[in-house]
Amino acid sequence: MSEDLPNPSVTFLDRELPSPLVLASGIWGTTVSLLERAADQGCGAVTAKSCGPEPRAGHVNPSCIDWGGGLLNAIGLANPGVDEEIGLLREAKARLQPRGVAVIASIFAGTASEFGDVARRIASASPDFLEINISCPNVEDSFGEPFAANPDAAAAVTGCVKQAVAGQAIPVIVKLAPNVPSVGRIAQAAVHAGADALCAINTMPGLVLDPYSGQPVLANRSGGISGPALKPIALKAVYDARKACPHTPIIGTGGVSDGQDAVEMLMAGATVVGVGSAIYQRGPDALRNIHAELRQWMAAQNIASIADLQDRAHSEPLYATSPSIPPAPSAH
Repeated sequence: MSEDLPNPSVTFLDRELPSPLVLASGIWGTTVSLLERAADQGCGAVTAKSCGPEPRAGHVNPSCIDWGGGLLNAIGLANPGVDEEIGLLREAKARLQPRGVAVIASIFAGTASEFGDVARRIASASPDFLEINISCPNVEDSFGEPFAANPDAAAAVTGCVKQAVAGQAIPVIVKLAPNVPSVGRIAQAAVHAGADALCAINTMPGLVLDPYSGQPVLANRSGGISGPALKPIALKAVYDARKACPHTPIIGTGGVSDGQDAVEMLMAGATVVGVGSAIYQRGPDALRNIHAELRQWMAAQNIASIADLQDRAHSEPLYATSPSIPPAPSAH
């Protein structure tokens, strides 16, 4: 990589990262070697796979398919449990800290208080940041509504986690869901409850059928959409979260497949950019390629820093009103 290309370093939660790219949870976060690989390819931070209170096998196969517009997955939060995850995080931090790459732990649970318990235990590994996946169902809710769907529930989880890690001063990132009436409202509730940063967004629920049998393809029937089909939804969610919380750092993730996608995510309001499904779509060098494409795009546009890209979509438009639409041609 030519040293003449722009410096991609960025500040996130008062931490200087060597790159705005963040490995999203769930793709390569299962082993320390894969987290290292993501760092080698240009990530400034890496997110481990979400872990819960106890080991979880997840859903049976088929649990992930490529349906043409991206991936549909229902992994079922498979994980080794918090106790084993602590060891992975400690080793990852020891290996990545000298490179300046941040390690993000990710957790889920069934109740707000359980989130606090998991956070307290995972904090013993001293991750740089802690991401809380609030898209899981609230088992105390009559209908199992996800925490991410309700401002009060999102705030309750955030508050429990913040209290649990207060002694370690680990910044907390709340991961938002797209399938809600107002992402901005949920974002504000989380921030008011103490969230230090936001991640927008998680996958979008979807269904793919086998046309010959008429049955859902996934064993779990429905799953989460990721990849290119999610990108416009993710950009809107990031844009709305930035408007609602103008001073809160945001990890923008969803459908980022190349360097230009990363540019758009930054312009929509992201502070840094999460990448996940692109590793499946473009192969194991996807992160390295996206990192290079981002720097090359910046150089071609004479943009010196990531800060010069951030929040551009929130500046005054080039036109005061909607562009004029020419009249339809006469039928006569």
